[in-house]
Amino acid sequence: MSSDADPDRAVRDLSTWTVGRLETLTATQQGQELERIRVVAQAHVYRSGEPRSARLRWAKLSLHANARLPGDSSWSRARKTRQNFALRTWVIDHLGPDTDPDWEPAVLVADTLAALTLDPDRAVALAARWRDLPVGQIGELRRHKNMTAHLDRLVDFVPPGPARDRLVTWTQARTHLP
Repeated sequence: MSSDADPDRAVRDLSTWTVGRLETLTATQQGQELERIRVVAQAHVYRSGEPRSARLRWAKLSLHANARLPGDSSWSRARKTRQNFALRTWVIDHLGPDTDPDWEPAVLVADTLAALTLDPDRAVALAARWRDLPVGQIGELRRHKNMTAHLDRLVDFVPPGPARDRLVTWTQARTHLP
């Protein structure tokens, strides 16, 4: 691990590590090292030459590292949530849905809707006058926009009904958010 306190220590090339080795490392790391692991694992997920099962294991590692990233501010939580939703949607879209809850569209829909604290109509109403809002409310609108970026791809995996209607409403609302 590279550290500002120890600039002579060599930076590890985590991209050459096995998934098992990185899983073990993830359990003991904090801070930027977890972000490095998340990025390396996610890159493996995108490699089409690897078997589906290996790519799903890398995806789980990326989600785990992401969940362990520090930060409890509203921006940190939203960033981790956005990363989670984006990767899960990519896996569902490119590797196919699965019975594992992380790759089950209905579970991702429920997780997404639970993360959104605003009603879409309220978000659009606030966005219409966003320049007059306090910085905190503008931030809340931005976080909602970021946390709904995956919905246009996810909606195709959701059967007609109230959940799908809600996603479509959010996809439309998103275009109005700052």
